[in-house]
Amino acid sequence: MLAVLPPLLAETQQNRRAEADRLFREGQQLLDKEEYQAALIKLQQALKTYQAISERSAVGTSLSNIGSTYYSLGQYAKALEYHQQSLAIRQELGERSAVGTSLSNIGSTYYSLGQYAKALEYHQQSLAISREVGDRSGEGASLSNIGRIYDSLGQYAKALEYHQQSLAISREVGDRPGKGTSLNNIGLAYDSLGQYTKALEYHQQSLAISREVGDRSGKGTSLNNIGRIYDSLGQYAKALEYYQQSLAVSREVGDRSGEGTSLNNIGLAYDGLGQYTKALEYYQQSLAISREVGDRPGEGTSLNNIGISFLQSGKASEAEVPLFEAIEVFESLRPGLTDENKVSLFDTQADTYRFLQEALIAQNEFETALEVAERGRARSFIELLKARIGRVDNQLPELAKILRPTITQIKQIAKQQESTLVQYSIIDDKTLYIWVIQPNGNITHRKVALPQQLSLSALVETSREAIGVRGRGNFKFETENSNPSNLKQLHQLLIEPIADLLPIDPNTHVIFVPHGELFLVPFPALQDAQGRYLLEKHTILTSPAIQVLELTRQRLREVKQVGSSDALIVGNPVMPEVAKPGEPPERLKSLGGAEQEANAIAALFKTKAWTGQRATKSAIVAKLPQARIIHLATHGLLDDLEGLGTPGAIALAPVGNGEPNDGLLTANKILDLKLNAELVVLSACDTGRGRITSDSVIGLSRSLIIAGTPSVIVSLWSVPDAPTAELMTEFYRNWQERKLDKAQALRQAMLMMMKRSPQPRNWAAFTLIGESE
Repeated sequence: MLAVLPPLLAETQQNRRAEADRLFREGQQLLDKEEYQAALIKLQQALKTYQAISERSAVGTSLSNIGSTYYSLGQYAKALEYHQQSLAIRQELGERSAVGTSLSNIGSTYYSLGQYAKALEYHQQSLAISREVGDRSGEGASLSNIGRIYDSLGQYAKALEYHQQSLAISREVGDRPGKGTSLNNIGLAYDSLGQYTKALEYHQQSLAISREVGDRSGKGTSLNNIGRIYDSLGQYAKALEYYQQSLAVSREVGDRSGEGTSLNNIGLAYDGLGQYTKALEYYQQSLAISREVGDRPGEGTSLNNIGISFLQSGKASEAEVPLFEAIEVFESLRPGLTDENKVSLFDTQADTYRFLQEALIAQNEFETALEVAERGRARSFIELLKARIGRVDNQLPELAKILRPTITQIKQIAKQQESTLVQYSIIDDKTLYIWVIQPNGNITHRKVALPQQLSLSALVETSREAIGVRGRGNFKFETENSNPSNLKQLHQLLIEPIADLLPIDPNTHVIFVPHGELFLVPFPALQDAQGRYLLEKHTILTSPAIQVLELTRQRLREVKQVGSSDALIVGNPVMPEVAKPGEPPERLKSLGGAEQEANAIAALFKTKAWTGQRATKSAIVAKLPQARIIHLATHGLLDDLEGLGTPGAIALAPVGNGEPNDGLLTANKILDLKLNAELVVLSACDTGRGRITSDSVIGLSRSLIIAGTPSVIVSLWSVPDAPTAELMTEFYRNWQERKLDKAQALRQAMLMMMKRSPQPRNWAAFTLIGESE
């Protein structure tokens, strides 16, 4: 039975509830006016009364609004505390729509704290609930918030997609403030994509709406973002004007986080104007606020900008500390993210590592600069590889130590590999750094001035074009005669500055660690002034990072303990149809030369090649984990056919299940495999290419190494059919019969092909990544 309150007590309860409701309404009105401190007093009073009379639902709502007030004041830790209390009550009461709101608020708070993985998780939960209960406004808000996260992670196209969905919903439900927010966010995405005219248009529309609805915070944000556009366009005085207006609004409404952002951006404008002392003053103020409110991304940005400002004003020693601190902050933002998100976020942070290298080199701290150069590449690659090989949880502090290579460790790797390591670092369009680490531990640094009449990326591209390339069985040569001038110019930039440091014995290994567009350089085909190819003087390997070599060597030891002797040789499977977005399906052409290649190699291993209809994707994938040697002579594709950020696919025979691209083994699917192969050879077109990022080349080679393969041979262009078959057969003879190591076996096969087919396109496409043993 329900207890009945005495009339007097019931009346008191009603009066107290009415009083609490009044305080709550007044607090809400103050909140709407962005008078946050006054709102907080009213809402706290209302909360105490609701708690006293056990009005649980009202308590949950009050906690939520207090959390939002603290959030608006930039007090994120307090905001999180109140939102989590609100969520617990709403879950207990089964208030689904309110639960969605609390989840969204928690997600936004984690976002402002720079905890992107947690933020994404909460916003996705909120989105699901909004859709479940039919809350279109809530759905639009969640889409907008998810878009903001992707923008911060550097996935601008994905962010734009979410913001446009949010904008459509705001228009549908007549949500003017929501529309203003979405327009602003779309502007940010276009700004990040470098489409400044479009960005400015959206920010100005957002500003107009903020003024119309009286949203002062929104107005301040739009003013700030318009300032960013003018900053990017080099119109610093105009940018400064907008930033100062934004700062005034942030201070007026008590938005500490917004104030910090505006101060930082004012510093940027003064930097652009060459007024470094003034810039530093504003950056320092911004940094203090970021630390006060717990804004880790903002803290990292301010530290980065302080370091750059010192560097630009010729104070390299003063730049070093804030740049190191910025790296520490940026690295703290990555745990918990997916591989794709880590890679894209790292791309947004990579400049800090380069500026720090500059600051260190200016002080002749060459070895520390090498540590930073190595620390600033292949981070996610090494995390995944270490988690797979070393069985280290990627959340553990141990991983942070692994990702901070020391000079001692780098020297030890060179000694273990018995190789000369050559690490490149592209600092900007004017400067290239090269380190040479010899097996005896000697480290030498060289600085190279890059040509200004032709960018390095353009030089690499024209060099590849000059070689002349074609698809395996698909395309004609672009040119019949290679032009050696570009290959000589690349040799002049990449090899001549360090030629005196490379080994004299041509059988001694040289491992190149490229950077950026240098991943596409055909190192064997580089020519000296006398016309000799680099391959004639050195045995060449490559690696995405020095630390990767330590892990592939560890993996090689594990693979040899497995003891498998199977060779899986695949050639010219029945070709699948490839369906690219917006294009009709097209069947890949048959490769007769690849079938002959597979049969010849299979005979060396006394096995039967998998060809034609027998080489289905399902059959081959089932065999892959048991094979010691895997050779795939077929078509390679560069496309990201799954849209998951990992491009590349190998063509195998379709199973006939009717699914799109049936028969394609994608780089993303390879990541899920557990391979025990000592060597994988992708005798196909462009298998060493992919999406070039600060984390290395995202594609087939990366996926195979992460899946457990210590040695991978891939191609840097569309390889010609007949010479490739001959080269590959000779490679295996050298390795299996002559007992040369993999790198020496590949070199000798290339030298043989050079005599028979002198054009580099016929012999220089393949590169060995990883272990030579």
